Amino acid sequence: MLIRAVFAILFAAICRVGAQEAFTNALPTAADATAEQRVPESAWLDLRQNTPQNSKTQNAPAWVEGLTLLPAETTEAAPMSKSVFRIRVAQPSPDYQVLFFRLFFDDKADQQPELIAWDESGTHVLRSGTLGAGMNLPSSDSVLIPMTGASSIDIEVPGDGKTVRGAYLDWMTSSEVVHPVNAEPRDVIPEPFSAVPAMHAPPDDVENFGTVMATLSPETIRINGQTQESATFQFPIEAQPLTALLTFEIANPRIETPPEVYLNGQDIGPASLTLPDLADPAYRGEVEPLSTQMHFNYTGWLRAQKILPPTSLKVGTNDLVVINGAETGAAAIRATQIQLKYIWDKADYLLRAGH
Repeated sequence: MLIRAVFAILFAAICRVGAQEAFTNALPTAADATAEQRVPESAWLDLRQNTPQNSKTQNAPAWVEGLTLLPAETTEAAPMSKSVFRIRVAQPSPDYQVLFFRLFFDDKADQQPELIAWDESGTHVLRSGTLGAGMNLPSSDSVLIPMTGASSIDIEVPGDGKTVRGAYLDWMTSSEVVHPVNAEPRDVIPEPFSAVPAMHAPPDDVENFGTVMATLSPETIRINGQTQESATFQFPIEAQPLTALLTFEIANPRIETPPEVYLNGQDIGPASLTLPDLADPAYRGEVEPLSTQMHFNYTGWLRAQKILPPTSLKVGTNDLVVINGAETGAAAIRATQIQLKYIWDKADYLLRAGH
């Protein structure tokens, strides 16, 4: 099997892990690096089972020792076949003990992948649990893997493995991070190239400095302009706010055509996306028949926001709809929340005199 890899910009990040936590005391700090030490390069591994004609064959960094697609197997206990991509990894130095692993895949409900790290004796070091949410959309997910003693990482996926597209790997470092003690706890930026941390939907309404934040839905909801699938919410308000902000995360949006927002039957325009660097491998290009323009979807989660005009809100029950454009295909949203800003006696307001 021909293995192709390209290099990406080296980064340092900290990430949430579903199965096992990687603590900062296991990571080298920036002060540990010297001019004589060679910083290990990051790696992009193309796991697609085809060979594009115009693709250049390149080598992975030396710490990626091998990549093998094991034949699919079936057993009485597991009648559905599974494919395994096995990546052999060597620590570039004892200072690097935690590996960032981001997997790109088609998130099908019956073919969700799982990462398994092994040591030389064949003992599990980590099992990630199934990745993705079964959205039937192209997506990506990340795991931090402690590599002390681990020598190989398996990507295990039901079926022929053709839903797995690629993997981005990088070694982790740590640095001092300060945060305000009274602010809501947030994860440090969990993804390479990303501008904002992942969102958390609070279960209860939160009031702070005259602003009320409420979760409309923490669930993942599929939207599709072609099939009229939309995300519909109802929420009551007791008093007219000065302004309001809708925030949610969206997977697989077309970046130049964000979803439209409707409030009480009125189209108030598209949401705004917070985009990561264009070097992010999560951008996926698509060219439609009889068109020369390439459109890009982001095969991961992005933050989206929309200011809601206060004049479109009403005291009582409000209806809000988020829907994709007819030509943009399917996407999904989650962690949908709204903030309502009211008069606060300590806030600064200006009254401009007329001319």
